[in-house]
Amino acid sequence: MKIALFVSGSIAAFKIPTLVSSLIKNGHEVRVAMTSSAKYFVTEKSLAIMSKHPVLTDENQFQNAEHVSHIELAQWAELALIAPASANTIAKLANGIADNVVTTTLLATNAPKIVIPAMNNQMWSSQQTQENISRLRKFNINVIEPEVGMLAEGYEAKGKMPEPSTISLIVENFDSSQFLKGKKILISAGGTKERLDPVRFLTNDSSGKMGTALANAAAGAGALVTLVTTKDLPTIPNVKKIFVESAQELNNKILENFSNTDIVIMAAAVSDYRVDHVANQKIKKTSPTAGLDLHLIQNPDILSELGQKKENQYVVGFAAETNDLVANATKKLEAKKADMIIANSVGGENKGFNSEDNEITILRHNQEPKVVSKMAKTQIAKIILKELL
Repeated sequence: MKIALFVSGSIAAFKIPTLVSSLIKNGHEVRVAMTSSAKYFVTEKSLAIMSKHPVLTDENQFQNAEHVSHIELAQWAELALIAPASANTIAKLANGIADNVVTTTLLATNAPKIVIPAMNNQMWSSQQTQENISRLRKFNINVIEPEVGMLAEGYEAKGKMPEPSTISLIVENFDSSQFLKGKKILISAGGTKERLDPVRFLTNDSSGKMGTALANAAAGAGALVTLVTTKDLPTIPNVKKIFVESAQELNNKILENFSNTDIVIMAAAVSDYRVDHVANQKIKKTSPTAGLDLHLIQNPDILSELGQKKENQYVVGFAAETNDLVANATKKLEAKKADMIIANSVGGENKGFNSEDNEITILRHNQEPKVVSKMAKTQIAKIILKELL
């Protein structure tokens, strides 16, 4: 993708060379434009070296007589990324003011825009800035909320720019069509843990990568996402994360959020059983040769309960199988009263659990199974979400 990166006057601009490097590493072509104020915090030369392109500035915009530089960049861009976006640049963008090369180019481009604010917390919370943010969103410009963190003034508050790795994740998951805008999606991820005692537990090999990829992709497509997860993996800022450990905790949080949901995707690998009694102290060996008998009882069948309770919700389950993939997944589709089952083989090399890739079969009622060949889970997630519609 061709990304035009617009840098404005915020101290967070010193992190932009790292962002440029990350975007290029992910396969994008990056060109930079910067305001005069941005030069106080990052050099034009460093951004030119990192991007492998000259940087567009107020001082050099008329050097090339063959074309109008800001229009050429505006037409070249497939995505306009404003990072960091100062309060001043946000105000100009919201009100159509074009008094420097950055704002002029932004006014001229038809590329989708992502704004990454960075400023003092009092500037961020001011009525003027918040009204400008509202205006940007009315223009279908995507604004990412700043984080709470250490500000340049030496205290913690809301106004910090997300780290370059997070911004890069936002870009990778951004879908300009926003085809899930306004949809409320509830997703589970990770393998649950069932405690035996304070130091041991029963679990499975689920990494949480598939469910987290679905959450990021859904949020990038405009959905309001709640992720109930056992794993703390990187997510884009507008994913609401709820951390759980056991199947019972997962069950409680899913049911708590289910009524206010349009789509629920149960990607978590939920333990079928738990011990009937969790020891308060570490279980000790009674002799050098003695075994240990565990009495297991069934956990709640969350997917089945959702299938029974659903009204207007669309319910998606996952079926991780080691044999008879389609047959077993089809039985699950019918028995659980789900609307869709995502079946995948696990147990083999580079299959499913703990892998960056996946290979799935999508099952729905009265439709032929759809096989999606092996690819990155981030790409699989986007395919699944489009199939939902």
